Amino acid sequence: MADYFLEADYYQICKNGYQACGDSFYSIKNQDRLVSVLADGLGSGIKASVLATLTTTMAAGFISSRMDIKRAAEVILETLPVCSSRHIGYSTFTIIDAGFDGRLRIIEHDNPPYAFVRDGRIMPVIKQEIPIKSFRKSHLYYSELELQPEDRVLYYSDGVSQAGMGLPHLPLGWQEKRVEDYILGLVQKNCRISAGQISKDIAQKACEYDGYKAADDITCAALYFRNPRRTIVFTGPPYKKEHDAVLAGIAREFSGKKVICGGTTAAILSRELNTSIQVNLKEIKGNLEIPPTANMDGFDLVTEGTITLSRCLSALEEDANLDAMPESAVRKLMKTLLDSDIIEFVVGTKINDAHQDPALPKDLEIRRNLMKQYCKVLEKKYLKSTRIVFV
Repeated sequence: MADYFLEADYYQICKNGYQACGDSFYSIKNQDRLVSVLADGLGSGIKASVLATLTTTMAAGFISSRMDIKRAAEVILETLPVCSSRHIGYSTFTIIDAGFDGRLRIIEHDNPPYAFVRDGRIMPVIKQEIPIKSFRKSHLYYSELELQPEDRVLYYSDGVSQAGMGLPHLPLGWQEKRVEDYILGLVQKNCRISAGQISKDIAQKACEYDGYKAADDITCAALYFRNPRRTIVFTGPPYKKEHDAVLAGIAREFSGKKVICGGTTAAILSRELNTSIQVNLKEIKGNLEIPPTANMDGFDLVTEGTITLSRCLSALEEDANLDAMPESAVRKLMKTLLDSDIIEFVVGTKINDAHQDPALPKDLEIRRNLMKQYCKVLEKKYLKSTRIVFV
């Protein structure tokens, strides 16, 4: 199972009229496991957001420090206050402790039940009910799964299952069974749909049932156990010209998406691989700030170097919305990286004198430091696996 990758992602829509989301999703990646938590704070707005965020960070912290998942849930319930009038907790949650080998432990507290998808079907799951030592009108359920390649786990807040409530054809809302049918339809339509895309499609469908004005905070999250999607990024010429052939050899042998960032790098690989480069001149008219991309046989994306890399890094750090970004080399590079699981950067160490010119913009950092920052952001913020090779 070590050759497989566990992808975790989510999509969220705030309740109409609110800027703060009362749902919270948080994932943290350790050496051998991934902890993902979805919490739904009671009510809406800032108060709900604080309670939900407190829940997700507590849960992730406890389990990351090797606390048993059942004990972590009990501590959270003991810590969070209880509504005096309704006798329910101030936050519901779903906690998933996932090993990279596909073994999952899941505990649920009053969120809609998760959907376990295998071979185009929703699989039944045996769950253990854990008594809650209080007067809460709620339940705590524990279950274990052992994922096989292409398995998915979908979980969501009640803003999804209750979407459209009151409509003639949805008097009680979308409800779990219809949500599960929709999930299966998405998987059948695209058997390789990513965790991020399926979460987005489900959340947006729920918002559609609410008349595109979310009646509650909507959050959907997914885990997807599959073969990793690999990408290699070449940037910068090698320190020695004799290593140009080594660079070409790495490109020739790599299986996955291939990206070049830098005109000099592209010229070297074009020469060594005996292939031509065609610049996409149409892009010059649309965006004068960001240099255009180019086409080159054997490569999925070819862009200019430091300007494009710096702009893309900023977008990643700011968690920019891809859907709202104009079509450009930056958007294409960001999308390629986000669609990947394992990203390898092959970084040339020859110094480009132009980048030491103090008259140039400050964001033209030395390439090596720039790529180290890429690895930091992609691993911490987006849970990717990265590696840098200097040539």
